[in-house]
Amino acid sequence: MKELSQEKESYIGLSSMTMTDKEFHLLRDLVYTRLGINLTEKKRSMLIGRLQKLLRTSGFNSFQDYYDYLVAEPKAEAMIELVNRVTTNYSFFYRGRSHFEFFSQRAFPEVLETLRKRNSRDIRIWTAGCSTGEEPYMLIMLMIEGLGMEYRLWDGGILATDISEKALLFARQGIYPDGRATELPPLLKKKYFNVMPDGQLAVKDLVKREVVFRKFNLKNETFPFEKPFQIIFCRNVMIYFDKQTRDKLLQHFHAVTEPGGYLFIGHSETLGREQQNYKYIMPAVYQKI
Repeated sequence: MKELSQEKESYIGLSSMTMTDKEFHLLRDLVYTRLGINLTEKKRSMLIGRLQKLLRTSGFNSFQDYYDYLVAEPKAEAMIELVNRVTTNYSFFYRGRSHFEFFSQRAFPEVLETLRKRNSRDIRIWTAGCSTGEEPYMLIMLMIEGLGMEYRLWDGGILATDISEKALLFARQGIYPDGRATELPPLLKKKYFNVMPDGQLAVKDLVKREVVFRKFNLKNETFPFEKPFQIIFCRNVMIYFDKQTRDKLLQHFHAVTEPGGYLFIGHSETLGREQQNYKYIMPAVYQKI
């Protein structure tokens, strides 16, 4: 990036800087093209707020200046930083309680029953847009609870992906403020976390080692998975996409899901009535037809 010696020179101007229509459209189109995230006009103030400090500390004199840098920069670090700025990565354990209850009581037992009939022990679950890791860790806890000592006899684990390197780093560390576990059943909190000296909660290794975290852009043209998944969680991700991107993503999900497999989405999201590849089961839960 530019020399930080320029910071003082640009600081005063940035304190009252506004984003022109041209600059907003350029950055919005870049974010959409690279990430599939649709930044509407309502997101302009959010974009300004999240980028202003970056521009100030890096010595950019305008949003146009920053855009030109993003386009010209051959390395990935610049786009990674932009991703970390424009995506919201906040979650907590047991978020969307009804989904986890349905997973424990119906979806996961159905998967186990089907696999037993096939004489297979290959459990395949994907959390797409895993954010800071609470969701995949939560699912592993419930899977261990459901199988007990038998869990070690299965080829379990979860693939957890996100586009944000910052979120993935946080997730891999597996250390959370106690406030993120207030909704968690006390038994699970006691069983699967260690309390650190500073009061934070550390996910125990028996859970951490069962999650594979990878960077993955859901706007990719291909989904290079060798085997289909029985269950996919993609919650509170599609709200950032326009209809065209959502429809294409759903086609990909459908293609990499086993017949009868489940798709969990956010409660503020919907697949739309016109789609015919999934059957509605309950709010934000669908099953592949």
